Amino acid sequence: MMIAAGIIYAFTESTLEGKLILLVLFLASIFSWSVMVTKIRFLSFCKRQNDRFQDLFHQDRQPLRIFEAGVAFEGSNIFEIYEAGANELCFQMLGSIEVDESFASRLKTAEKITPAQMRAVQAAMERAVGESALRLESKMIVLSTAVSGAPFLGLLGTVWGVMDAFAGIAVSGNANLAAMAPGISGSLITTIISLLVAIPAMFGYNFLVTTLRSLLVQADNFAAELSSEIEHRYVDFGSRESRRPIL
Repeated sequence: MMIAAGIIYAFTESTLEGKLILLVLFLASIFSWSVMVTKIRFLSFCKRQNDRFQDLFHQDRQPLRIFEAGVAFEGSNIFEIYEAGANELCFQMLGSIEVDESFASRLKTAEKITPAQMRAVQAAMERAVGESALRLESKMIVLSTAVSGAPFLGLLGTVWGVMDAFAGIAVSGNANLAAMAPGISGSLITTIISLLVAIPAMFGYNFLVTTLRSLLVQADNFAAELSSEIEHRYVDFGSRESRRPIL
């Protein structure tokens, strides 16, 4: 109760400029908390979907089995990489990405792709990796801004309030503690509120960055794994004789 009463008293004694800064900090707190909660839920869902997809993908090691079955894993960033690679592979092998009743038979009779065509498949997966990274990292700028910007706003409000308080004392000529206390109290509240905004945002930002790094590494590893599987099954590197240099 004493803390709440002190904050209320400091707010009432704050200057107009300090109250405007407090309003900005309040809005920053709302945005940062909404981003933290939304991103944590989204990344947790993405991780669960990634685990489900990888469990299914590793069951039979057939790169196009999931694509042929039409199974989707909404929210999984590695599934999006898989889908981009499978689409490009089917286009290079079959000339179409349509999956119909004849897909399996057409796939069995199709010729393997060349290394040049495989590079197009890898490029499609690399684009998907980049796009998923941008989507996963979206809105993180809000948290980084709250972490770095909120303390400076609080410091600005405090310095401004102290300056006004000393200016008022100089004009009145009354330099006792009773005259100084309201202005100093009103100026310090901006620093307190700015720290209450920045500290939770800092912990949330660090947690999200660690989670994002894990998901991005997982995406890179899966892209390399899928590329290796496709090369092993669907790429024709030619015979040893055709690759032997002419003397």
